[in-house]
Amino acid sequence: MAVIRVADQAGACYGVERALDLVHAAIEDGTRPVRTLGPLIHNPQVVRELEDEGVRVVDEVPTDATCSLVIRSHGVTPEVMDEARERGMEVIDATCPYVKKAQHAAERLHSAGYQVIVVGESGHPEVEGILAHAPRSFAISSASDLAGHALAKRVGIVVQTTQSLAVLEEVVSAVVGRVDELRVMNTICSATTERQRAAADLARDSDVMIVIGGRNSANTTRLAKICSQSCSMTHHIESPTELEADWFMDVDAIGVTAGASTPASQIEGVVSAISSLMGEAGDEQR
Repeated sequence: MAVIRVADQAGACYGVERALDLVHAAIEDGTRPVRTLGPLIHNPQVVRELEDEGVRVVDEVPTDATCSLVIRSHGVTPEVMDEARERGMEVIDATCPYVKKAQHAAERLHSAGYQVIVVGESGHPEVEGILAHAPRSFAISSASDLAGHALAKRVGIVVQTTQSLAVLEEVVSAVVGRVDELRVMNTICSATTERQRAAADLARDSDVMIVIGGRNSANTTRLAKICSQSCSMTHHIESPTELEADWFMDVDAIGVTAGASTPASQIEGVVSAISSLMGEAGDEQR
């Protein structure tokens, strides 16, 4: 029977666990209804579980000052934070500390007179929040995106926390010859780098790779891309119900990894489901 191995570094990171702890504390307190400004984390299953506990997702700052408003782990713009506080509601800031670090880095670079470039996915809530801390900044997802932008003499670079180091290095190489001064703030979360490295190592030694996490999760999608470069049989799933027995026929090594918004319980559930499917496949072959 094939061996199932989970990557040494996989699943929920500190920022996600902190955000979940803050929300659960607010639920247990029970004095105010709890709302999250956007999905707390990019994990549909977790968001549904929170909804079952009475937590509602809102798209804008509520007018109801009696609720507790949780700022999601990706952070928000300063204007949104000010609006929530001005309305007198309790604000629970669950912004990941590493995202805060990126926001502050962008703000410092802008204050020092640098044109700020954010290496990340345009439209992603974390990137939007970082951009808001540095007026006239812009986001790019790759070096090729620089083609449509005029660069100042002094440029500072900040990175979305879940980006890959390879993309940052590519952008830096493209910028360095076009400016007089370049300052790079590597704000990639160490947990992201560790998960990407562990996933790549495991994928090289696996016949099948299962990547667990929301399809709306940037870091999980990136993990799947990294794994597929070494293992052609890479499957990105959100839940065990998506697993197919055919994936595990005639294989010797199965690797499992998960994005930073995936709790350990979800990883355990997928591993258990894979074991069951492999048992059923063995029974059919006999």
